[in-house]
Amino acid sequence: MKKILKKLFVLFSKAILSLFFDRKYLKGKWFEDKIDGWFWAWRSVWFQKILGFNRRVPWPVSHQIIVGNPNDIIFDVDDLNNFQGFGKYFQSGYGKIVIGKGTLIASNVGIITGNHNPCKLEEHLPGKDVIIGENCWIGMNVVILPGVILGPRTIIGAGSVVTHSFPEGNCIIAGNPARIIKKLECKDNNLGGE
Repeated sequence: MKKILKKLFVLFSKAILSLFFDRKYLKGKWFEDKIDGWFWAWRSVWFQKILGFNRRVPWPVSHQIIVGNPNDIIFDVDDLNNFQGFGKYFQSGYGKIVIGKGTLIASNVGIITGNHNPCKLEEHLPGKDVIIGENCWIGMNVVILPGVILGPRTIIGAGSVVTHSFPEGNCIIAGNPARIIKKLECKDNNLGGE
């Protein structure tokens, strides 16, 4: 009986929610292997489409997250979980934000693509893309500034401010400004071993 109810819920959700969100975002592990995505989408109909939080975003996103220009954010649908929860700030619109597959982003993270002219604060400097590699982990309260490129398997310690790129990846960075505190020699997806 539970399987039948789950199937009916998924079929009903697919039919109705595709009226509110782009179908390409209603796929992947959160909708097929699990059903969390459908619950996120139903919650998002209320907050996004009715109350207006992140209204222009074509995928389910928490009302406690700020998304600049959704057209400038590139991510894998299996990583929709990065747009749930609270406190994240995706300042796209000045440049693109590219999030590699398998990357995890904690709460209260700010990814910034534009900055103010320090001599004339009402003006913005030209934007710069932020590119985050695959299988990265961005800890709580991290700020990533414009133009930063992170290679695969870059781990950023909580509270860090990333002011420059670490394109080689396979490292743990932390601090303000962030610096490499450990190199990783990962075998397969195991982050624990050297």
